Amino acid sequence: MKLPALALFMTMILPATTVAAELKVLAGGSMTASLKELGPKFEQATGHKLDIVFAATPDLIRHATAAPFDVGVVPVDVMKNEAARAKFAGDTVTIARVGFGVAVRAGAPLPDVGSPEAFKQTLLNARSITFLPESAAGAYVLKVFERLGIADAMKAKTIAQTAPAAIAQAVAKGEAELGVFLTNVMIAPGVALAGPFPGDLQQDLVFVGAVAAESKHAQAAQALLAFLKTPEAAVVFKARGVTPG
Repeated sequence: MKLPALALFMTMILPATTVAAELKVLAGGSMTASLKELGPKFEQATGHKLDIVFAATPDLIRHATAAPFDVGVVPVDVMKNEAARAKFAGDTVTIARVGFGVAVRAGAPLPDVGSPEAFKQTLLNARSITFLPESAAGAYVLKVFERLGIADAMKAKTIAQTAPAAIAQAVAKGEAELGVFLTNVMIAPGVALAGPFPGDLQQDLVFVGAVAAESKHAQAAQALLAFLKTPEAAVVFKARGVTPG
């Protein structure tokens, strides 16, 4: 869908009385690459401006409950927090989903992660691993370690990051042997995916959208969510390793 067609689509879903607004957006950190590409397209098509705060789940919950915002594109785990969920109006809409995988430095031998036992052995053999523990995705990684019976062993070799992009950077620089996180985050220069989490250890992290209950720009916020469900948005999501909702 080229921009003129997108602009026409947006005029169809936006009321004629809608004026340009600046939307405060809360977004999962793992959506950074996708939304930084999609945001300008939405702005050009609608005249609205986006002020996006990218953060991990605990910080998104704090942002939602502490300060005004207009719309969220957040891990579904945010909505499991009662105080945060109360800040959103109506039902949520699924925007995208991403699975988990393992990455190594580009050019390094790809480890075997094809079965739960092979995956477990690869993790135990690794000199170091890196991920973002303080996030919804990180919480799931920790659960996988527990399921494999290696939680204590992983603590000693974990290099914790505070932002998703830092995971791939650490692997690319050789600061960590393995990156263990959402696959889209690890599609980056200097990094190669060894494979997804095997079998029933795999799980999608779901990102949902909802308008803030107290937003003064609810129509524009709803238009952003509608845009993120368009074919053009789907193309960008797929290119960034994200499955459209």
